[in-house]
Amino acid sequence: MSTPTPMHANAASTPTAQPTGFNPLAGVAALVIPGLGHIFLGQVRRGLLVGFGVLGLFFAGLFVGGIDAVDKKEDGLWFIAQAPTGIVAFGANYIHQNMFKGVDPSSHAAPRRMPYPGESINAKGIIVPGGDPPAQRSLARVHEMGILFTAVAGLLNVLAAIDAMFPTMGRKS
Repeated sequence: MSTPTPMHANAASTPTAQPTGFNPLAGVAALVIPGLGHIFLGQVRRGLLVGFGVLGLFFAGLFVGGIDAVDKKEDGLWFIAQAPTGIVAFGANYIHQNMFKGVDPSSHAAPRRMPYPGESINAKGIIVPGGDPPAQRSLARVHEMGILFTAVAGLLNVLAAIDAMFPTMGRKS
């Protein structure tokens, strides 16, 4: 008759992931450029996959919804979710605010806005009648899908940054 082995005896022989510490620099690097935190840790392949995944989703959102999908002034709460994609979110917002919006001369207190159909932006950034606008706002669900894609990319990068901040041993290389 054999003696039964205790349940915990088998558990000791299986390798488990052990935390190796806290690396805030890798987390910050991941929030600046998606994937950079893992590359900083020496996990180049993983970093490239994370970067391509997050940036691919972000640029798909820009492709679907247009540059208007990233707008810190008009969609501030959504921008909070988009911002963790790092410099690409802030760059897209800067381009949108400064190249595709103009100043309305009839309303000096109003912020910059997109030109309406039949308006355009002159060289000084003032909205004038006539011409075609440099960009038209995406409509309805298309705009919402673009915002959603870019926001999900930002939130996905938050998870990747947390993963980079808490590296573990025991991962397959």
